[in-house]
Amino acid sequence: MTIATYRRRNIGPPAIEADTHIFSTGQSVRLKGRIGGAPATNSYRITGTLPPVNGSPQYRIRNEEERHERVATQDSLEQVDSVDDDGNATLSERTFGHG
Repeated sequence: MTIATYRRRNIGPPAIEADTHIFSTGQSVRLKGRIGGAPATNSYRITGTLPPVNGSPQYRIRNEEERHERVATQDSLEQVDSVDDDGNATLSERTFGHG
């Protein structure tokens, strides 16, 4: 075996790109409900993006009622649906949309 053959054999598989961030800075999100607990109702604002951990992108999030920021992975967040300007959307409209 030559050195060139040895080097060719030990080149690992191509690097796998990390998942991309689906949320952007300034967007409103909420933490997904946890097993055995009530779903989270507090909304958070994305204040920054962070590198992935174990293939899941991370975000810095902040709730206006708290004095600190949190770090959350993308798989633990969900987008907050926007409500009409007057805020009078019914549950069925929020769930299934208008129409």
